[in-house]
Amino acid sequence: MDLVLCHTTADFDTLGAAVGLARLQPGRRIVLTGGCHPTVQRFLALYRDEYPLIERRAVDPQAIHALTLVDAQQAERFGPAAAWIAQVRERGVPVAIYDHHPAAPGATGAPGNPAPDGRSQGESQGEKSQDDEFQNNIVDEAVGAATTLVVEALQQASLTPTPAEATVMALGIHVDTGSLLYEAATARDAAALAWLMGHGASLSVIADFVEPGLSPRLQGLLTEALTALTVETVGGHTLAWVLLPIDRYIPGLSGLAERLIALADVDALLLGACYVSAAAASPAASSQASSGATLEPSEDREGDRDASPGGQRLILIGRTRGRLGDSVDWGQWLAALGGGGHPAAAAAMVTTADPLAVVQGLMAEARSHLPPQPTARDLMSSPVRTLRPDTTVGEAQRILLRYGHSGLSVVDGQGRLVGIISRRDLDLALHHGFGHAPVKGYMATSLKTITPDTPLAEIEHLMMAYDIGRLPVLEQTELIGIVTRTDLLRHRHRQSGAAAERLPQLQATRSLRHLLETSLSPLLQAILRQITAAAQERGWQLYLVGGAVRDLLICSDPATAALPDIDLVVDGLVDTTGAGVALATVVKERFPEVDLQVHGRFQTAALVWRKDLDHPLAGLMIDIATARTEFYPYPAANPEVEASSIQQDLYRRDFTINALALRLSDPGAGQLLDFFGGLMDLQQGVVRVLHAHSFIEDPTRIYRAVRFAVRLGFSLDAQTEGYIRHAMASGIYAQIQHQVKRAPALQVRLKNELKYLLEAPYWPEALARLDGLSALGCLHRDLTMTPPLWRQLRRLSRWGRRWASPDLPPPWLLRLEGLLAALPVAARRPLALALQLPDRSCDRLAHLDDFEQRWQALDPATAAPSVLHAAFSQADHATLLLASARHPRTLGPAIWQQLRQWGTTPPLVDGHQLRTWGYRPGPDFRPMLEALFAAQLDGLIASPAEAQGFLAQHYPQA
Repeated sequence: MDLVLCHTTADFDTLGAAVGLARLQPGRRIVLTGGCHPTVQRFLALYRDEYPLIERRAVDPQAIHALTLVDAQQAERFGPAAAWIAQVRERGVPVAIYDHHPAAPGATGAPGNPAPDGRSQGESQGEKSQDDEFQNNIVDEAVGAATTLVVEALQQASLTPTPAEATVMALGIHVDTGSLLYEAATARDAAALAWLMGHGASLSVIADFVEPGLSPRLQGLLTEALTALTVETVGGHTLAWVLLPIDRYIPGLSGLAERLIALADVDALLLGACYVSAAAASPAASSQASSGATLEPSEDREGDRDASPGGQRLILIGRTRGRLGDSVDWGQWLAALGGGGHPAAAAAMVTTADPLAVVQGLMAEARSHLPPQPTARDLMSSPVRTLRPDTTVGEAQRILLRYGHSGLSVVDGQGRLVGIISRRDLDLALHHGFGHAPVKGYMATSLKTITPDTPLAEIEHLMMAYDIGRLPVLEQTELIGIVTRTDLLRHRHRQSGAAAERLPQLQATRSLRHLLETSLSPLLQAILRQITAAAQERGWQLYLVGGAVRDLLICSDPATAALPDIDLVVDGLVDTTGAGVALATVVKERFPEVDLQVHGRFQTAALVWRKDLDHPLAGLMIDIATARTEFYPYPAANPEVEASSIQQDLYRRDFTINALALRLSDPGAGQLLDFFGGLMDLQQGVVRVLHAHSFIEDPTRIYRAVRFAVRLGFSLDAQTEGYIRHAMASGIYAQIQHQVKRAPALQVRLKNELKYLLEAPYWPEALARLDGLSALGCLHRDLTMTPPLWRQLRRLSRWGRRWASPDLPPPWLLRLEGLLAALPVAARRPLALALQLPDRSCDRLAHLDDFEQRWQALDPATAAPSVLHAAFSQADHATLLLASARHPRTLGPAIWQQLRQWGTTPPLVDGHQLRTWGYRPGPDFRPMLEALFAAQLDGLIASPAEAQGFLAQHYPQA
């Protein structure tokens, strides 16, 4: 067990550094050795499941194989875990330190403090070798935050954090550097923070948890503001406003607003501060007023001392938090008053005789734009995966791993909820050796539950107040769904428009509906509206998913976006296994010419407008599927599928850029669902896999990753490439190739992916990338792209175009045959059969070596044309092209002659001519004609008269 220890009373810096180290070395677990700061505790109440935390009491010190300390070097800073440090050092276990408080020269541990094993410096001096080794594992440099050192290590290793990891690391740097304002902050901290922002750190979350400092003058004003604050709840959202009288302008009011909205824990705040001033707004003040969110007007010191008959100077500062998105747009409303900013943070300065009326008018505007608050019904995952009380702890753990959950609901024989078992509960039970015990002995039975109508604010309050990771949703006594921390995080992510705005054609989330409408033909839009209406009538939610959404977002001109295939997913609160057929039937009734295809036990439907139809949508296919989750029972198997929610349906997909969904049904039509950072990866041009074991579960994803990267001009992110190399090095494919009966579906999927790659114009680059990843080993361990093989494939491509004919296989198949022909002879046909290639391709590969040997034995440089033609005529054109591409010097010229001349030369004489010359039809006609044609090819005859003479000499008439 590899552990990272956070010091007691953990702050964001020690937590952020620990999370980064866990990314640096997957498998590390994080231990909070003794309590957290209140803000960190509030943060973890929502985000705990995003990080590999383990309870201190679930750790067996004897099982520790490596230990890392973060943000401290003294053993006593790690509370009860200090004993572990001494124990592991005695066993020679490596101990590393990441700290931004450098130790004094020659000290083991911090200056003037005990050594990390708890002994004094004098006691430690007798063990120089141990201390020297300990010192070699220390990374302690004078930067503003320990997290900065870890971020730099991640950059050097080319590892990419998840958005949740980037967010907590950014919090660590923000808090320990005072958002880069403390004297200890360095340029390295700023660079690390910028890198984290570029990798998905959520500014709205950071704003929620960073507490800026206030001057003494502002601290007094904060107390006054808290006393005078008016708070109201409208539709589940909390709004607050306060109007403060001040004697003159006070710098830092924007910081006061930030602290006030955090302490009041409201969604939107309007802070007004008014004072009497005879001076008009200075040019500097006006400029800063229009600049936006950080309004800090210059003081007109002389003017502020005088009363003004023209009214009072009113400073207005508006703030909202992420959950409101752009609904409360302070930027727009304060811009109308001469100020500016953006929707969530703006400011203005006005002169008015009635400051209270101005503030109340702005608050009325805010109330009128509040969106309806989401309820549990909008957030929950459904259906709920459950256990029975007598399920063993070990089996429950396997189910958690299979489906990626952090907890499971436990129900009795009547389906009534009786408990919840969490991952932490299972970890502890397994640690104590109770994997065989039933979960009823470890599940929580004192449960907090909610109803479908419970609002978001109440859900968040319950989770934070009771540190609950999941809340069952009950309708009467029926368990209909569950809301987890992950569901809340996904909702927060959807509400943040920042990620969406990274793409130029996606100015705001609400523009997606317009983007879809401008990209589709009116007829296709009408069909989608029919399907959507049918889904809404049944209480289902309908989404456009996958590649269609991806291509809409990356197309610079939406009007030119092509959607050859459209994938729709239905998500509902009831059994929706027949949803695809039900919705497809609606379209089928209006368009009888459409083919309706039904697949699988989930009744997935496909609407196909055949290419031979005289119809504007000819060639279009619309798939309608039920939201599903899946798992692989063993590597490379067909996945086993179960009904689930849209979140789980997207989670089962391969890459982040394909795990996007656009909601078509109301409420929220046009909303983009991006749970995994797909938008950011599109913007950065990166293909990133969703799951660490994806390539072991399904190696065709390697080919898909390369195909998307080459087609879109993207790169594979470093971690994804590492997963591919790990999968190839694991030997899993060698095992699969010896178990063909277990993996026939794998070979078919590989063939389909190869078809997509080899028929595309970018096939050379795709093959080069696959070869660079050793991924052609998925087909055969000996298959690599050598220079001769490259030349062969290029010849095949050129000559396939030159000699195109109905007898030739399509170009992609000819290239694939060229690849397989590079394998040992005994491997060609079995692999072709496993890939389910056409019979002619299998036979061609099986006999190619025999043909090549026979032809080369003829010595094409000296053999007569008639002899070569007779030999070459035994094979089809594709075999000739394969042989010529593989043997361009020996067989190539002769085969070229066969294709260009010998095989197309018309004979001088036919059977009719023989009859006119008096020959009686019979068995001799065939050898006579063959002999004549051979003589013609060899240049012995060149006219019918010479042919007649040839016959008289060799076949005289009786």
